[in-house]
Amino acid sequence: MSAEPMLPEKVAGALEEYGRLLGEHGITWGEPEIHYVKFFARRKVLPPALFDRFWKLVFKSVAERYPGEPADHVGARLSEADYDRVLRDTLDGVLPGHLVALRVRADGHTLEGTPRTVLVPLQPAGARRRSRVPVQRVAPPLPGRGEERIPLLIDSSRDEPCLVSVDDTERLLGPRGAWLVEVDHDSTIVVDGARVRLDPLLRLTQAARLRLVAGMPCRWSVRDADGSGWFPADTPNRYDYHGRPYFHGDDLLVEVPALPLTITVARGMEYGEASLDLTPDPGLEHLIRLTPERIYDAAARNWYGADMHVHLNWAGDHVGVPADAAAAQHGEDLHVLNLLAGNVSGRRVYDREALDHWTGEDLPWSDATHIARMGVEYRNDLLGHIYAFAPRAAPLRFHTGFDGDADWPPNADGLRELRGLGALVGYSHPFRTPIADGAPPKGVVSPVPRNCAARELVADAALGLVDSLDVLTHASIPATAAVYRRLIGAGNRLAVTAGTDAMISFTRSDNQSNPPGWARVYAQLEGPLTARAFAVAVRAGRTFATTGPWLELSVNGHGPGHVIRARAGDRVTVSAAAIGPEVAAVRIRTADGVRAGAERLPGGDEPLTVKADIEVDAPTYIVAEVLCHPHPRTMTTTGYALTSPVYVDVDGRQVARREDVLWCLEWLHLLEDLIKQHGRLAGPYQFGDHVSLLEQARAVYAARLS
Repeated sequence: MSAEPMLPEKVAGALEEYGRLLGEHGITWGEPEIHYVKFFARRKVLPPALFDRFWKLVFKSVAERYPGEPADHVGARLSEADYDRVLRDTLDGVLPGHLVALRVRADGHTLEGTPRTVLVPLQPAGARRRSRVPVQRVAPPLPGRGEERIPLLIDSSRDEPCLVSVDDTERLLGPRGAWLVEVDHDSTIVVDGARVRLDPLLRLTQAARLRLVAGMPCRWSVRDADGSGWFPADTPNRYDYHGRPYFHGDDLLVEVPALPLTITVARGMEYGEASLDLTPDPGLEHLIRLTPERIYDAAARNWYGADMHVHLNWAGDHVGVPADAAAAQHGEDLHVLNLLAGNVSGRRVYDREALDHWTGEDLPWSDATHIARMGVEYRNDLLGHIYAFAPRAAPLRFHTGFDGDADWPPNADGLRELRGLGALVGYSHPFRTPIADGAPPKGVVSPVPRNCAARELVADAALGLVDSLDVLTHASIPATAAVYRRLIGAGNRLAVTAGTDAMISFTRSDNQSNPPGWARVYAQLEGPLTARAFAVAVRAGRTFATTGPWLELSVNGHGPGHVIRARAGDRVTVSAAAIGPEVAAVRIRTADGVRAGAERLPGGDEPLTVKADIEVDAPTYIVAEVLCHPHPRTMTTTGYALTSPVYVDVDGRQVARREDVLWCLEWLHLLEDLIKQHGRLAGPYQFGDHVSLLEQARAVYAARLS
């Protein structure tokens, strides 16, 4: 089996091993099926709008098994539910376009779903892509590349068991049971001894060929009328948050049906998109020239955009290879890409071999305006996950609390080690549970004990161990922004960053199968782009994070990260401006809330600006934020942008708003109780280490109250 020519031997060997895991175990690669791993296959077919309903039904199912159990104990057992039954009940009879259902009833069975277009092959068969990205290309046969299997939901309404087989797998479905599987056009499906054929859902169509040219690497989408995507040969069939197919490159060949198509080209958030509709002639090649136009040019202003949290491989429905990451980075014009080595739910650290080989070096496809590095995700599901950018070496420990290991030592130990290795560090995908302004911190720790929330952040930030917080993530942006304001209001100086947790090895996965860089942190550098210069800029707080809009903040002529030393009664002049078709409002915030704002209707092209003169009587911070109208550029639920603060110290005092400090102290109390109730600890001394850390943080916050 070959992973990719010219790769280091250990890296190629690891990719081939991942291919074997995928072939043997499917999308989980054999990882222990904790609740979010068990969700992988169901997430692939479930529309994002139904995720909340799915998890409510999972919670309800488990709660019914354990009547009277507290919510947090139910939340610790979520993996015990029958996820296929829950999927069936969540869909409630309505099928997404890419899902087929086999309904098994007392009197027989029926097949439901949107017909699949199958091409009559052109001669010569197949189409190979060409790309101008100067990296080695993948060589088959890693499984899953260029293939899109058909997800099939077998749904029994019978009151008695039903014997079903799919290819070599046989299952006795329980009464009113469900089973989600993947099949091919020629799979053998048998119900009650009778063969079920997929032929009625296959539509044979004459083929044509497109040659796609933009003049630079871009993101392309080729869709037919029913939303199905068409891709170059041997290219993973990826779909974004909106269900749009996409792939990257330039000068590409794609075989397509001779049916009405929509072809779109884009190139990350600094560009718009161009598109055309075409019905190609059967058997012919059509040259398509499309180029997206720039909306803004960050690098020309010495601002460079990064995604601090991307995985090449993290289980999934195909194996990601370095060429995939290279094509995505250049096709999205993403200046900085942080590819993280990390575990899933067991002890295996994916892409560890790539980290070991390229630690401390730019990855081979880097150039003057694009750098990629191997980094680390340090993970504990109870305490939180941490990104590390540009460490000089691999850490000794990558995770705690998995596969029988204790939730020890505290994350603070991992942060100290990574910082000692020179890495830029921050908490990733901090909060998914809704947490509004004015809400208590209970949402940080409940209702699911191990949901990857950044719970130890409140202590580590107080102790100066954290450089940044990924406010823009695949989780809840509004909740994380609300918590971020509490943290900086309580005196913690954290830069705003963005880490999408995009997973190149997944093709349909909500916003995690989006291209890297769908949210970015922009940092203002003081010289050429290097990994070190970027890290220095983030540590200095010269950043803003965005899902698309360009955002500027000026306080007395200074940008994010600056500290203004004022006297009580001084006034500061503040302006904020945003660019982008999705921009709905620009607001100026201080520790006391929104101080000024401007709004506009959808479709505006001009910058939206707001200005204010603010009198400062107490220490504060000033940030700018953008609220967004719904827009196709926004590849998640909520469009948003936020700057790091300009800090205003007054009479030598830094901001430490009493209400925010007390909020953080309550958070510490809840965290200690969470560790006591749900921590996996080998003995009292391990719990004592956690308590010691929390006591140190309490002392810091208590001092800020005086």
